[in-house]
Amino acid sequence: MSVHKEAKRITTQVVHEMKQSGEKIAMLTAYDYTMATVVDQAGVDIILVGDSASNVMAGHETTLPITLDQMIYHAQAVVRAAKRALVVVDLPFGTYQGNSKEALNSAIRIMKESGAHAVKLEGGREVKESIERILSAGIPVMGHLGLTPQSIYKFGTYTVRAKEEEEAQRLKEDAQMLNDIGCFSIVFEKIPAKLAAEVTAAVDCPTIGIGAGAECDGQVLVLHDMLGITQAFSPRFLRRYGDLGDQMFSAIRQYVSDVRAVDFPNESEQY
Repeated sequence: MSVHKEAKRITTQVVHEMKQSGEKIAMLTAYDYTMATVVDQAGVDIILVGDSASNVMAGHETTLPITLDQMIYHAQAVVRAAKRALVVVDLPFGTYQGNSKEALNSAIRIMKESGAHAVKLEGGREVKESIERILSAGIPVMGHLGLTPQSIYKFGTYTVRAKEEEEAQRLKEDAQMLNDIGCFSIVFEKIPAKLAAEVTAAVDCPTIGIGAGAECDGQVLVLHDMLGITQAFSPRFLRRYGDLGDQMFSAIRQYVSDVRAVDFPNESEQY
């Protein structure tokens, strides 16, 4: 019997055991109760309440504008839906960088006010103190290396990270550091598959890839992207598992047409 099938509730310990037994971890984003209910019931192991809500829910160009209060609001809705999945919440930009006390306070607010199970932070050595302080309060932390969208203005581009030896070496060291201080998992975003495989083999904690190849211990995608609801974003790593955007558009167009033609509601649809 597989580890994740036996578990009534996915915990950080279950995720660790999945890595040990070679079972791949499925992670998706969700930001509201209705969608999170479907994601949870479909068997996803980890639901990430991502700061990508800034893009797909609020229409911002980057993840930077979303606030801690807004992240807590989304997390509360997802936690109400998740009966089985582990719920991880992104700490948004400006709530942990350069101030470990603020980082701890931000993480505590997320855990207390939403009921989530863990937080996620972007960065390596530069956020070590913040992560250690959060961990010291007993709050599980997921790391995030490679392309870190909150630093997009520093990078100036969304291209693949750690292709050059110096940046690859830094990523290896940062991943080992995150592992050693106690992160329960690390996301690798948009890095060479060979590098991700090497680091995955070197660390004890599970790695989750997004554009980081098949050798990571698990994979994550943004829900609206993989369902085809958002269609402007189509990087190489994205596989569309549905065309819901087109279906939704057609359904709404048909509704509008039926209302105008007085075809809806019909006799059986009224009292």
